Amino acid sequence: MKPTLLAAALTSLFIAAPATAETFSFTPLWTYNHASTGVAGMTSEVPAFDAVTNTLWLAGSAGVDVLDATNGTLVQHIDTSGWGLINSVAISNGLAAFAIENVNRTQSGVVTLFDTSTRSLISGTNTIAVGALPDMLTFTPDGSRLLVANEGTPDVYGSRIGTSTPRIYAPAANDPIGSVSIIDVASRSVIATPTFDSAPQSGSYIRTNTGMNFEPEYIAVNAAGTQAFVGLQEANAMGVIDLNTNTVTKVIGLGAKDFSLPGNTFDPKNDGTVNFINADVKGLYMPDSMATYQVGTQTYVVMANEGDFREDDGDRSAASTLGATDPLNALRISNTDSFADNLVAAGARSFSIRDSNGNIVFDSGDILDREAHALGIYNDGRSRDKGVEPEGVALIEIDGRTFAFIGLERTTQSAVAVFDITDPANSSFIDMIVTNGTFAPEGLTAYSYGGRHFLAVANEANIDGGILGTTALYEISAPVPEPASYAMLLAGLGLIGVAVRRRRR
Repeated sequence: MKPTLLAAALTSLFIAAPATAETFSFTPLWTYNHASTGVAGMTSEVPAFDAVTNTLWLAGSAGVDVLDATNGTLVQHIDTSGWGLINSVAISNGLAAFAIENVNRTQSGVVTLFDTSTRSLISGTNTIAVGALPDMLTFTPDGSRLLVANEGTPDVYGSRIGTSTPRIYAPAANDPIGSVSIIDVASRSVIATPTFDSAPQSGSYIRTNTGMNFEPEYIAVNAAGTQAFVGLQEANAMGVIDLNTNTVTKVIGLGAKDFSLPGNTFDPKNDGTVNFINADVKGLYMPDSMATYQVGTQTYVVMANEGDFREDDGDRSAASTLGATDPLNALRISNTDSFADNLVAAGARSFSIRDSNGNIVFDSGDILDREAHALGIYNDGRSRDKGVEPEGVALIEIDGRTFAFIGLERTTQSAVAVFDITDPANSSFIDMIVTNGTFAPEGLTAYSYGGRHFLAVANEANIDGGILGTTALYEISAPVPEPASYAMLLAGLGLIGVAVRRRRR
């Protein structure tokens, strides 16, 4: 090979090479125990970073703790109990927005607006009425709009009709309509409240007849701020909102994962012995957290496929009720989708990447469960339910590569899986970040500040173990040599062969 061709080949290899565990690193910086705040019941659920003040804002059950991101010390606790129960926080351009549900959750909730520098309510209009049970909120990339997912959960779900399978449930008697409040930040007013029930539907396995209507769980907005993708978790669907017209254009059924296929093994029994198998079972994706990123002109949606039944679990049963035998008899299945010889569980025990039309580009298969087991943190007690239960998602770009962090809610130590998703269809597992002594990562945020890159993990709590919520901050890096230096490292045909084999690993 001519020297010029060799250099060209090496440069091409450098550009294409994915990150590996050897090129990705994370360093724990601090952990804050929210019991130190001194407020009864304070946990850590949803983090948001403010670049104006270099602070992290943690929404928990008893308010918001503002932490100094440099050292993890408490700056201030903000009591939100006067408005109701806080569910989420989002920050843009020095403006912090809180999503707060009414004490009577079937009534309208509110969004409150705070100045991140003064940590007090902004002047003028600072409290905005939204739909029932505002569960999550996010700004558009330019900060001009604030979108609020109003989950609208009923207090009492509809009861079963008849005895046929799949089971059918009547509508709930008092079920607020799930919606998204679109707030114009400049005027501090709700300019639209789109709903989903009458939108065109496509895809498959949209859960209906569950005794509740569509309940928006999470919102992710594309880079241009023209589309919002809304997770309808319990319905196993995604709504798409056109932000130019503020209307729902479609509801897409997310389909079902086939656990009989290679690479999709799962453990259906919590019997003290972890045994990953293939079986004739399907799993509904039912994502919780979602995030978007762009490759070229294409928008991709990253989803943590947690799976979630009704709060009262009235729409689930053990597979044995439909005649399933060992090892599937204890598996928890969807009553509205399953019948004898067709078992459908909640959750895919994975994360997925989909295009803007809802088509799957990548799914992590059984990697999350297996990697947790390899590290000795797999919780066998959750095997018959949803495995490690992926819940949180955060994305960051470092040196031209995009990384996804997936929080695993049900491991025996707080765990966050790291994937290189630069090339969506060829995403690869990198590592698992484990925070010893705490559990249940609920929310994640990844951010860059001062030329460095960070991941904040909000560990909600482990009530059974009596451990209150914590927040952990990690510095993350993915050092990649300059192309010329990389070529020098790989000089020689033998080393080129080594590099190629490593790419394929």
